[in-house]
Amino acid sequence: MDRVIEKKKGIRRALTTKALPYWLGAFVLLFVVYLLAKGNQKTLRADAKSITLSEVKKGEFKDYIRINAQVQPMVTIQLSPMEGGVVEQILIEEGTAVKKGDPILRLRNDNLDLQILNAEADLAEKENILRNTMISMEQQKLSVRKERLALEMEVQRNRRTYDQYKALYADKLVSRDEYLKAEEDFILSQKNYQLTKERERQDSLYRSVEIQQMNESLSNMRLNMNMIRERKNNLTVTAPIDGELGLLDVVLGQNVAAGMKIGQINNLETYKIEAQIDEHYIDRVTAGLSASFDRQGETYNTVIRKVYPEVREGKFKADFLFTGAQPDNIRTGQTYYLNLQLGQSEEAILISRGSFYQKTGGQWIYVMDKDGKGATKRKIKIGRQNPQYFEVLEGLNPGEKVITSSYDNYGDSDVLVF
Repeated sequence: MDRVIEKKKGIRRALTTKALPYWLGAFVLLFVVYLLAKGNQKTLRADAKSITLSEVKKGEFKDYIRINAQVQPMVTIQLSPMEGGVVEQILIEEGTAVKKGDPILRLRNDNLDLQILNAEADLAEKENILRNTMISMEQQKLSVRKERLALEMEVQRNRRTYDQYKALYADKLVSRDEYLKAEEDFILSQKNYQLTKERERQDSLYRSVEIQQMNESLSNMRLNMNMIRERKNNLTVTAPIDGELGLLDVVLGQNVAAGMKIGQINNLETYKIEAQIDEHYIDRVTAGLSASFDRQGETYNTVIRKVYPEVREGKFKADFLFTGAQPDNIRTGQTYYLNLQLGQSEEAILISRGSFYQKTGGQWIYVMDKDGKGATKRKIKIGRQNPQYFEVLEGLNPGEKVITSSYDNYGDSDVLVF
C-alpha cells in the first residue's frame, strides 16, 4: 500500500538539504554587500589610555593670538666716531647710565696729528709770505709817492719857467723857440704828474685787492687749522643724549673707521615692545590693533605702532606702544606674552587645541563613536584659531567628542578600535 509523503512547509522546508545551496548563496551575497559597504577603510587597534578626548561645543570664540615680545627703547641712537683711529682707552662699560657729553672712549690717530703739524706749518709760511708782500707793497707805495712828489715839484718849477718865458716873450726879450720849449716842458711835466697819480691810485687799488685776497686765504687757512684741531677733539667719543650705554662693540687696539657703528645709546624715558609674529597672520595684523598682557597682577594695554613688511624665517616684526601705564620695573630685553586681538568675539563651534593639527592640518579628525569603543576619521573645515580653541566651520556638531591628541602612531587608518 503506497504512503502519501507530506510536503514540508515553513521553517521545516528552509532547513532541508535542498535549501542548503540557497543558504550558501545568501551568505556569499551578504559578505559581498559587507565588503562593498566597508570599502577600503583601514582599521587600527589603539590604546584608549593614550588618547585625549575633547567635546565639541558651541561658545564664544575670542579672536586673538598669543605672541612673545621683547622690550626695546623707543629711541636708540647709534654711536659712531666722527674720526677714525685706534681705540686707546675705554672709559665706560655697557649698561652704564650716561649724561649727554660724557666721554665713552678715546681714539688715537697719528695721521691726524701729522695733518695738524702740516696745517700749522702752511699757516706760518702763508703768514710770512703775507708779511713780506705787505712790506714790499709798502716800499713800492712809498717809492711811487716819492716819485709823485718829485714830479709835483717839477711841475711847479716848469710852471714858473713857463710864466717867466711867457712874459719875456711878450716883451720880445726871448726867442720864440725858448718860449715854446718852456711851454712844452711844463705840459710834459703836468702829464707825467697825472700819469704818476693815476699809477699811484691803481697801485693802491691793486694792493687793497691783493691784501684782501691774501687775508681771506690766511683766514681760511686758520679756519682749516681750527677745524683740524676740532677733529682732534672728535677722537673722544661722547654720549649724544642722556640714557644708557646699551652696546659697545670695540676692544682696545681695534682700528675703528669714521662712521662705523660701535655701539648705541638707549633713551630710557619711553619703551616699545617688538614682537615676531607668524607669517600666517600677516594679512590680518595691521597698525592700530590692540594687545594686552598681565604682569604682577596688573594688566597693561598696548597698540601696534608699525608692521614691518619683510618676512624672515617665517615671521614678520611688529612694534607695540603702551597706551597707558607701563610696568615700574621695565627693562630692555624683558620678554612679555601679549594677547593680540585680531577681531571681535563671535559665537562658533569650538574644539580644544591639540597636537592632532600637526598631522591633519585641520582637514580631518577622529570622531568618537557613541558607544565609545572606536573612532572614525571625518573631514572637517577649521577657520580661525586662538591659544585655546579652533573654530570649526564644517564637519562637527556640538556634543560630539573628538580625539585631539597626537596622531603620529595612527598612520593613515580610517577607523580606530579601542
